[in-house]
Amino acid sequence: MLGLLTPQTRNIKVFIKAFKQTNIHRCSSVSCQSEYIRRIILENTEIVGEQSLTPEFKLRLFTPNCRFWSEKPELWPFDDPYWAIYWPGGQALSRYLLDNPAVCRGKTVLDLGSGCGASAIAAKLCGAAHVVANDIDTGFDLILLGDMFYDEALATSLHSWLDHCINSHGTKVLIGDPGRAQFEEHCIRRLLRQLAQFELPESVREENYGLTCSSVWCYRPEL
Repeated sequence: MLGLLTPQTRNIKVFIKAFKQTNIHRCSSVSCQSEYIRRIILENTEIVGEQSLTPEFKLRLFTPNCRFWSEKPELWPFDDPYWAIYWPGGQALSRYLLDNPAVCRGKTVLDLGSGCGASAIAAKLCGAAHVVANDIDTGFDLILLGDMFYDEALATSLHSWLDHCINSHGTKVLIGDPGRAQFEEHCIRRLLRQLAQFELPESVREENYGLTCSSVWCYRPEL
């Protein structure tokens, strides 16, 4: 699946920066750079929606039909395109919100590590008063974290930050994760209450190394 996103390509940013600098210099004006970025995205992604847990809205993503799904990662001219994959934790979280709109209605919502922005979109569709995607500010009624617990160090950092948000602002936290080892084995796991579980579509299973389902959890530090 997409050489850019596999664990074996951790050195990708070195290659990406070199290629990015070479190409961006060819296009010096802001408008020219914007058009260049727009063209690259349009040519190398496709609009999809039906084969996900949220067919209500469509996203422009990388799919097996796109060139860079299997292309050499050093040829991609930008930073790692995590925004171009609809990760399974985010899918479960977005589905949960659409099925339970009262969770978001009238609230300020932070979608942390929002990726393609699906959970933020779902929150807005459900009537959230204000939605911020991928901002780490505090003071929100509801924080959404889809697929953020893929690294133990990051999970530990998030654990501390979430405690601060909850203790300072009474923030509610919802987490979407398909059961990655870094999530299941972390101490934060004992502080979570499962709210929902969704069977992943076949295409999503194939794109995520056989993961079969994804869950939504409520973070309860008092447990």
